[in-house]
Amino acid sequence: MPLRFSLRQLEYLVAVGECGSIALASEKVNVSSPSISAAISQLEAEFGLPLFVRKHAHGLSLTQGGKRFMEQARRVLAEAARLNDLANDITGQVRGPLNVGCLLTFAQIVVPHLRRTFCDAYPAVEFHQVESHQAELFEALRNANLDIALTYDLNIPPDLEFVDLVSLPPYAVMNDTHDLAHLESVSPKELADYPMVLLDLPMSADYFLSFFTAIGVKPKVAERTRDMSVMQSLVGNGFGYSIANIRPSSNRAPDGRKLRFVPLTGPVRSMRMGLLTTEGARASLTIRAFIDHCRERVTTESVPGLQIRQSGTIRDF
Repeated sequence: MPLRFSLRQLEYLVAVGECGSIALASEKVNVSSPSISAAISQLEAEFGLPLFVRKHAHGLSLTQGGKRFMEQARRVLAEAARLNDLANDITGQVRGPLNVGCLLTFAQIVVPHLRRTFCDAYPAVEFHQVESHQAELFEALRNANLDIALTYDLNIPPDLEFVDLVSLPPYAVMNDTHDLAHLESVSPKELADYPMVLLDLPMSADYFLSFFTAIGVKPKVAERTRDMSVMQSLVGNGFGYSIANIRPSSNRAPDGRKLRFVPLTGPVRSMRMGLLTTEGARASLTIRAFIDHCRERVTTESVPGLQIRQSGTIRDF
């Protein structure tokens, strides 16, 4: 008996289930709301069960049957995607969709160049980019919403695989008139008496604060933000120092204020930038090609858009 539903309808089902509303799902998959609504209604009619509870002014929520249905729909979509991987392996061509996630802290600096050069090398790849924080990247990989993610080695769960690329040591970020801006390096103990602008992303914030916990002091957190650009502008305008493992090629905040990036010393560990995948993802020729591309472009000698600290010196690329 021929199938009376499509993979596209299953894609819309998963989008609505994840977004909780047809309007948000419409934005996510770039399809009109009426088309998505019609697809959901057709699926419900075809299988004879309600998949969603419609809540006036509160969007939609999955029924118990709808939750099970969406889990299976995800598996079907993942299996269907493997047909593209199989075709690539047979033909030796790198093509098809590639959904790449990136940690918010360096999405605007590192990813655009990697994407440009990869797409130039493999024009048949449909590259889709998503920026998020660490916990959401984990979940998106597990749900097959992402194929691979560029991130740090922060709290990597055992069911995901981390491909190490490069070490990024921490810096204290200050404006050029800060009391400690003249130093060649600075310790958490020296910073503790000054106001701090905390880059308050899940897991990343705990990493930055651990530098102070390790020496038994508490930083004076004066401002919190989840946006790297906002952090830099607050620092540039004298609201405090911050800590980051990213040193952009420009020494100015987005509003033009001068910044100083002073190497952090003491009981601090560097972050490892790398690629995160699910187990078995490297069976895909397209994913393997992106991993190899990143290994060529992100090294101890060069990271796109960043200045690299080596043996007390700064190398600008």
